[in-house]
Amino acid sequence: MKIENKNNNIYIYGAEDFDLPHTLDCGQAFRWVCDEKNVWSGVAFNRFLKLEKLSDGTIVLYNTTTEDFENIWKDYFDFDRDYGEIIKLLSENAVLKEACEYSHGIRILNQEPFETLCSFIISQNNNIKRIKGIISRLCENFGDKKDGYYTFPTAEKLASLTLEDLAVLRSGFRAKYLLDAAQKVVNREVELNTLKEMNLDDARNQLMKIKGVGPKVADCCLLFSHRHTDAFPKDVWIKRAMEVLFGGELPECAKEYAGIAQQYIFFYARDTKLG
Repeated sequence: MKIENKNNNIYIYGAEDFDLPHTLDCGQAFRWVCDEKNVWSGVAFNRFLKLEKLSDGTIVLYNTTTEDFENIWKDYFDFDRDYGEIIKLLSENAVLKEACEYSHGIRILNQEPFETLCSFIISQNNNIKRIKGIISRLCENFGDKKDGYYTFPTAEKLASLTLEDLAVLRSGFRAKYLLDAAQKVVNREVELNTLKEMNLDDARNQLMKIKGVGPKVADCCLLFSHRHTDAFPKDVWIKRAMEVLFGGELPECAKEYAGIAQQYIFFYARDTKLG
């Protein structure tokens, strides 16, 4: 992969294992939108970004400095990970090989931990359109406005609010869970910056101290913001897919990268075998 800065745009050549819709619209993150020209825009780590994939496979990050690419986007899009090697490993299993080929280009996004925690609390028993709407209202009402976009509110800001304040979100039962999450993070009952270094079970148990956070939400947080690629979020859909495709047991070749395999399995099963 080659990186070049031209006219304050970052050009990434050779990123074959990066498909924008497969990555940005697969349920990992909820602040990305695509326009009619297939240009994606979103906000992460309090930065707004537009990007697209050209017909020759080049990825362009618009109005992006080399410093922001190195400090934010390189890690956010997981560019230091060799997905080709992971796919080679997963492809030792025939079904996973087919899933990898079908789901080509999905990458794990390394997101801001508190935003990810809130996003997956909101995602419970919810659909993508409504999740995006709640998160949008959360940012517009309690984040900071910067150059036409809104940042995600801090834990400190949310912890200072009441359920009455959060009524504007129209998030139902999830509001009380958002408040509890913010309060526990601010009071350091749950220290998000330590989860990356813990083993999976201990990290999951830490997150499950928060009201409304069960194993599935915890594993989503650990996979998408704490680098626990061994985390395997299980909802009703993925449990069904696992039974149909693998008899309920993840193939041995996938266990080190269970979370990445889960993304391929989910995408493949949803669109093909179980669609």
